[in-house]
Amino acid sequence: MDIKVVISGNRGQKPRPDNDSELGFGQYFTDHMFKMDYREGAGWCDPRIEPYGPLNLDPAAMIFHYNQEVFEGLKAYRMPDGDASLFRPEKNIARMNKSLTRMTMPEIDPGDYLKALKELVWLERDWIPASEGTALYIRPTAIATEAALGVRTAREYLFFIILSPVGPFYKEGFNPTKIHVADEFIRSARGGSGSAKTSGNYGPTLLAANKAGEKGFTQVLWLDAVEHKYIEEVGTSNIFFVMGDELVTPPASGTILDGVTRDSVIQMSRLKGLAVAERAISIDEVIDGIINGRVKEIFASGTAAVISPIGWIGYREETYTVNNGEAGAVARSLYDELTGIQTGRREDPFGWVQRINGSSGSDITAA
Repeated sequence: MDIKVVISGNRGQKPRPDNDSELGFGQYFTDHMFKMDYREGAGWCDPRIEPYGPLNLDPAAMIFHYNQEVFEGLKAYRMPDGDASLFRPEKNIARMNKSLTRMTMPEIDPGDYLKALKELVWLERDWIPASEGTALYIRPTAIATEAALGVRTAREYLFFIILSPVGPFYKEGFNPTKIHVADEFIRSARGGSGSAKTSGNYGPTLLAANKAGEKGFTQVLWLDAVEHKYIEEVGTSNIFFVMGDELVTPPASGTILDGVTRDSVIQMSRLKGLAVAERAISIDEVIDGIINGRVKEIFASGTAAVISPIGWIGYREETYTVNNGEAGAVARSLYDELTGIQTGRREDPFGWVQRINGSSGSDITAA
C-alpha cells in the first residue's frame, strides 16, 4: 500500500501548550490525519495522509442515522533513543476488525492498517510528548458515508486516524478515584453489541455518568443487564479486584470490551506469580469483601488511564472506602511495569512494543 502524502502548509503552527502538564486529554490535535475510502466493488482504496481538517459529509450519510461506526484507542510513545513506539497495535487492529464485523462493516487489512499507523505517527513524531504520564493518543475511526435513508448495510465508508498529545486521563492522575455503581441503568446485554467499540455503546451511558458526577464520583461501575448483580466494567475501563491472594476480573463474555490493557495486566500478573481469576463477581461479594478486609485493592485498566486505582465505591446511598483511599501495591507495581515497558524504560519480556523509526516512511509517496 503506497500512501499519498500532502504536507500541511501550516505545519508546526497549530497551538499546543508550552508545558506537558497542561495537555489535558483530547484537547489538542496534530497537523495531519490519515484517510482511506471504501466503495462496494472497489474495496478499501485511496490511502492518504493530508492536513487535519473537517470531514465533508452529506446530511443523509448513514452514520448519522444508523450508527454504523466503530473506533479504537491506542498510544504512541517517545523512546529514550528518540524512536517512537506503539504498544501491541496488532491487538487494537484485531479488535477493530471484530467490531467492524459486528457492525456489518468491511474489515481492514491488518498490514495496511499497521502501516497507516506507523506512517502517520512517524510524520507527526514531534508531537509525541516526553514527560512521564504523557503519550500521543491515536484514534482510528470508521464510519458509513453513503448518502441514503433506509435501515440497511451501507455501501461506502471512510476510515480515518487522528492523533492527540495527551496527559493523564483523570485529573486525579494515579491517585485513587471514586466510582458509583449504576443500579438504575444498564450498558449492554448478551447478544447485543457490548463487546464492540462503537459509539452506540457510549452515548447512552452519559446520563448515568452525569448523575454520578453530580454526586462527586469520577466514573460509573456497570452491573449486568439481567440480574443487576454481577459487575461488568467501569465506564471507560475494565476492572480488577485484589481479593485475598488472587486478582479477580469479570470475564470478557460478550457484554464488556475485551481490553488490550486488561489482557496485558493479566499476562503481567501471571508472570509475576500472582493468581488471576476471570470469573463472575457480584457487587454484594465486593461490598462484603471491602467491609471484612478481603478486598485489598480495586483498580481499573484501559488505554487512556493505563492503571487507575479506585479508593471509594458508592452503592445505594453508601460510600465504601477501599484500602484507606490509597493506591495499593499491586496497582502501583503494574502501573510502573506497564508504563516502563511502553516507554522503553523497562525490559519488554512479551515483545509487545513495536518501534517506529525513519525507515518506516521510506516508501511514502509525497504529493
